[in-house]
Amino acid sequence: MEAHGIIESLTLPKPVPPLRIPLNRHDFSTQIFWDSDIGKWIEAAGYALMHRRDADIEAKVDHIADLLEHGQLADGYLNFWYIEREPEKRWTNLRDNHELYCAGHMLEGALAYAQATGKRKILDVMLRYVDHIATVFGPGDHQKKGYCGHQEIELALIKLYQETKDRRHLDLAIYFINQRGAKPHYFDVEALARGEDPKNFWARSYEYNQSHAPVRQQKKVVGHAVRAMYMYAAMADIAAETGEAQLQQTCERLWRDVISTKLYVTAGLGSSAHNEGFTSDYDLPNDTAYSETCASVALIFWAQRMLHLDLDGSYADVLEQSLYNGALAGLSRDGENYFYENPLESNGNHRRWAWHPCPCCTMNVSRLVASVGGYFCSTGDKSIAIHLYGGTKFTAVVSGRKVVIHEKSNYPWSGDINLEVIPEAVQEFDLKLRIPGWAAGAKLWVNGRPVSTKGKVATGYLSIDRSWKPGDRVRLLLPMPPERIFARPEVKMDAGRVALRRGPLIYCFEQTDHPSQPVPSLRLPRNVPIKAITRDDLFDGIVVLSASGRAAKSSDWNNDLYRSKPATSVAAKLNAVPYYLWSNRDAGPMSVWLPEI
Repeated sequence: MEAHGIIESLTLPKPVPPLRIPLNRHDFSTQIFWDSDIGKWIEAAGYALMHRRDADIEAKVDHIADLLEHGQLADGYLNFWYIEREPEKRWTNLRDNHELYCAGHMLEGALAYAQATGKRKILDVMLRYVDHIATVFGPGDHQKKGYCGHQEIELALIKLYQETKDRRHLDLAIYFINQRGAKPHYFDVEALARGEDPKNFWARSYEYNQSHAPVRQQKKVVGHAVRAMYMYAAMADIAAETGEAQLQQTCERLWRDVISTKLYVTAGLGSSAHNEGFTSDYDLPNDTAYSETCASVALIFWAQRMLHLDLDGSYADVLEQSLYNGALAGLSRDGENYFYENPLESNGNHRRWAWHPCPCCTMNVSRLVASVGGYFCSTGDKSIAIHLYGGTKFTAVVSGRKVVIHEKSNYPWSGDINLEVIPEAVQEFDLKLRIPGWAAGAKLWVNGRPVSTKGKVATGYLSIDRSWKPGDRVRLLLPMPPERIFARPEVKMDAGRVALRRGPLIYCFEQTDHPSQPVPSLRLPRNVPIKAITRDDLFDGIVVLSASGRAAKSSDWNNDLYRSKPATSVAAKLNAVPYYLWSNRDAGPMSVWLPEI
């Protein structure tokens, strides 16, 4: 951010420097979003500091805090693009220019940093900004009836309410959600006020930003994928806070639509670059999949909130699917490079960026990784639910008493899960262990004795309700055989093709593992066994999948493009690596789906 002028923008330099990011075909520069990138970086820093304090990181954040405080206007307004370049145009284009979105990300960063360090300067700045926003937007006669074209501030306001217990913050989030899609349409009103014809909106439809109808009337997942996921996550949060059944039912309806018609096997979302989002049902191309990293991250946010509404393992299955595949693929193994798009097939030209002119994904996957511990467990009145595994130690509070859970495993490479339960004293509670949808035949031991799981699994969770004493041990064995995955027949791009999964991981075939045959020529026979092999020489130890396959020959086709005889094939050793690790070695073609013979 320093190298690209983002931090400098907070100093409000005079004279105003030329744009770092030129105007695009819509007469628009993504530089207008820079405040959001700063906010997400502060949020990632806050989560990291919860694990380990770091004076250098804190000094950087504290410097930003000083700049934010200095730049804030007397009325509380705080958006550096407008303060620096277009002060007279603030709040005139919510449809396109992301003022509230930027405020939301900065607010989330302020909360994370205050929670990690106790330092409140940024949070106090943002509280003043939120107070200003609440005077500008609302149902009053002199207030704007608007909402952001890119949802986000709703999530931040709910987090702020959970921190402050100030009902005004929740009410403002509810207002933005309730106002969305109301008539007269606010984006029409503000376009006319700018002297523009609303019909000239470049996206052509308000489905793009999910404002085509009031949220409770929406039946299909449409438009820009990240905006949709942020909005649905906020709706689920509001349903949890208010107990509103209709809003929860709307979330459940939209959830069913996205997972049954629009979700890539990697938990990628959004098939089209045109709208960075959704097209029609079952339109899931592999080589042109947009599948933005931010969308998979946002799906995790939504899945977690649905899980808080209803402890249903199907939500945790999607959360895990996205975490280990669609989202994690966005980050290179060294943490230095990022995917914006995540196709499921590549000719070898798709590589991670060191930076991006719209660097939202860089910060989004960073804040996800830094906060990942927060997704592993939840508590109820008399229960602890463990959603994810992977070697964790945490302290939960059940009925006012502390319980330490120490989980040891080599997950996701092994499904052998061992837990030590350490309550303060003997205590009765229900320990709920998630049984993933892919894990058939799970086995359980308590203190070394086998325990039948019959009748103990409901909605994807295995319940162990007993009186726990310090040092009790639980062993859970989740079988992880390699599996073939097939797409629904309506997904025409995957007709006659097969993908591979082991545990939560989706696998792919890279050219670097097949030096003698092009990846597009590889074929997987239906009945050949698939072996899971531990490779300590790859990526510090992973499990790869191997099978005896075939490779179609093209050497005997001469210059023919078509002929009356099908291609012949030769034996080929097929090797697959986890999808999240692709493009970390040599450049080359890759495919998740192979033709099956």
